[in-house]
Amino acid sequence: MKKLVVFYSLSGNTRAVARRIARALRADLLEIRTVKTYPDDYDVLLSLGEKEVKAGYMPQLEPLPIDANKYETILLGTPVWWSSFAPAVKKFLSLIKWKGKKVFPFATHGGDLGHTPSDLRKAMRGAAIAPVFDIRFENGTQLTPMEELDAWLSTII
Repeated sequence: MKKLVVFYSLSGNTRAVARRIARALRADLLEIRTVKTYPDDYDVLLSLGEKEVKAGYMPQLEPLPIDANKYETILLGTPVWWSSFAPAVKKFLSLIKWKGKKVFPFATHGGDLGHTPSDLRKAMRGAAIAPVFDIRFENGTQLTPMEELDAWLSTII
């Protein structure tokens, strides 16, 4: 059965990784997009992101062109926002029936994963969830070597 790489990306870091993964695995690719755009002002964005994560906010998403419920294996990409996954990912996770699915999460960040792994496990009850693959960025530059990403991908194929 075909694999699905689904991701949310605000800055483009997670998008770049997701595209590489989809190409490597010849998987379908689905980008989660919010109806409302986020502000360009970094300080305003940080404050808003913190409020949304702490409140458990789930933004309205643009219609999804692919039904993720039809896939057994999903690779899920998220940026880390305030030590967890992005609110858009939270909304997406609430739309899927996770029982029986195999999930390989990956997270991009500029610091650490925080409690993203445990938050994902709670949100995807019933799925077999692999450890979160940790992809570190600094100022838009990927610090995690591509060889590590390729080694991780080789465990999925």
